[in-house]
Amino acid sequence: MTAVKDSVHDYISLDPLAQDLVDTPEFQRLRHIKQLSTVRLVYPSANHTRFEHSLGVYHLASRALDYLDIGGDRARHVRAAALLHDIGHGPYGHQTEEVIRRRTGAHHDEIGHLLDETDVAAVLVAHDLDPDRIAALVRGDGELGQLVSGELDVDRMDYLVRDAHHTGVPYGTIDTGRLVRELRYRDGELVLADGNVQTAESLLLARALMNGTVYRHHVSRIAGAMLERASERLLDTGEVGIDEFRRMADHDLLVSLSEHVPDLGRRIERRDLYKRAVWAPLASVPASVVEMDYAETRSAAREIADKAGVEPDEVLVDVPSRPSFKESRTRVIVNGVVQRLEEASELVAGLRAAERTQWRIGVYAPAEAADDVRDAAADVLGLAEVRVGLAE
Repeated sequence: MTAVKDSVHDYISLDPLAQDLVDTPEFQRLRHIKQLSTVRLVYPSANHTRFEHSLGVYHLASRALDYLDIGGDRARHVRAAALLHDIGHGPYGHQTEEVIRRRTGAHHDEIGHLLDETDVAAVLVAHDLDPDRIAALVRGDGELGQLVSGELDVDRMDYLVRDAHHTGVPYGTIDTGRLVRELRYRDGELVLADGNVQTAESLLLARALMNGTVYRHHVSRIAGAMLERASERLLDTGEVGIDEFRRMADHDLLVSLSEHVPDLGRRIERRDLYKRAVWAPLASVPASVVEMDYAETRSAAREIADKAGVEPDEVLVDVPSRPSFKESRTRVIVNGVVQRLEEASELVAGLRAAERTQWRIGVYAPAEAADDVRDAAADVLGLAEVRVGLAE
């Protein structure tokens, strides 16, 4: 086995299959996609990549399989799926995910097209693995798919501790050793063994704290909205097709944006970002606005721009999805009975309330236009209250 030194898990041992998969162009591309995309504009040390994260997920999956006493062909497929789970990401990861989905109908965890007539496919076949089974595991299908993509998946375990480590934010610290050691299968469901309500709560709390402090930081959201709009415009020019776009690395996209969409591309490159014209809580936003889809937010942005007397691309309307806690559905054994965490823990209700309180709709514009955009947005969106934040 080859040992790789990792900043989070110390040494990660790669078996021959993993070594061959890591050497493929499809996996090496992950070296050039940052794990936290625009978050690194807030936390300068957050320059870790999906390459090292994928190695970490492989490592935790391997440990979990050992504790679960799962071996042979089943374990080999799970380890491969854990290693390859992120190869479907486009440039800047989740920040361009919706752009790609709107153009192709595909989610980043649908990797079947990357396991057909590629170097990855050749490696899998050479090691007697079924690419279709691996694609299904990455989607979270079946009993073992829960380990790769589910409420207790090793993907979440790795990115929380890794993101906390590289941002310098301590809130994502969780006991991955205990988590993987206490995993069990009960009637086909992945659960935590008896006596682990607090272990499950720690995962939920870490995610909630990282959401507010890191993942949904307003500067990252502004940069992400600018990047998404710039990417749409880049594809509209026809200079870059969607197939080429989705296989770009971060730097490829930044170069293309600077060349073909310079007004937004250069702003992103130089961190010359729009400011918050509106930053309003859930209670101040009509339900119809909270539920707006992409086409409706684009239409609202154009109406706000017209009313404010600015260019259409100088207004971005950012409506996040309603707060949800996927992790609250984590199953734990309590006194021999499998329960959802939301049934076994009083902490869940409080964290849900905090998530709703922290939710914000954002309307962003250049600093010089922010006041006019704020007034226009309040009128167009029917906001009862707005909070203006011109300074980052």
